[in-house]
Amino acid sequence: MFGKNKPPIAEQQTDYSSDLLIDVRQMSKIYNEGKENEVRALDNISLTVPWGEFLCILGQSGSGKSTLMNILGCLDIPTYGTYYLNGQAVSDMKPSVLSGIRNREIGFIFQGFNLIPALTALENVELPLIYRGLGREERHQLAVDALTSVGLEKRMSHRPGEMSGGQQQRVAIARAVAAKPPIIMADEPTGNLDSASGLDIMQKLTALNEQGTSIILITHDNHLAQMARRIVTIQDGRIISDEAGRGGLDE
Repeated sequence: MFGKNKPPIAEQQTDYSSDLLIDVRQMSKIYNEGKENEVRALDNISLTVPWGEFLCILGQSGSGKSTLMNILGCLDIPTYGTYYLNGQAVSDMKPSVLSGIRNREIGFIFQGFNLIPALTALENVELPLIYRGLGREERHQLAVDALTSVGLEKRMSHRPGEMSGGQQQRVAIARAVAAKPPIIMADEPTGNLDSASGLDIMQKLTALNEQGTSIILITHDNHLAQMARRIVTIQDGRIISDEAGRGGLDE
């Protein structure tokens, strides 16, 4: 569907050619630099990620993993170093350009679902498509297809309060994938779920990856991390290990 045909991340000339999805070079993120309360959230990190990867960034609270995801997801920029996304130096881009990349190229899934209580499942999935400028019929069909793909075809008219936590997270997945982005970033997507619902969410992410979508999973859960193809462990803002995961789920 997406993975093998790498999409243009931004409509501008690149000074770097690569088959990599992500290329991070000596990147640091420092808050309150030079002040008494300076925090070095990321410290001289380098990382490469090919297209089609299922990568887990593993770390405990305060390790820097969420800061790293925010930068990889174009929600923030590094203090030092360079971040290339599909060959584009996004660390040098203006906020308006970064916003366009997020809207077109990246689907986000968060621990807290982030659904609007007053809207139905269908309306929640359609909402980001409005900001993409899609017409009513097109966004309706994309939303229906996305909800059907996560098994919620009979729950489209339900509001979040009428669904279980697992169902709400499936709505969040449908919202993330509706526009068929080539990249999905999932920040603790099973954190508020029971084990059965969490396994269901991981199966859906694995299926997306098998269809060609690049997945970046952020978690503190070592067992969950093993379900990815590759695990990068971060501690005190530094990468301390980079190893293969099982790349699939237990039978």
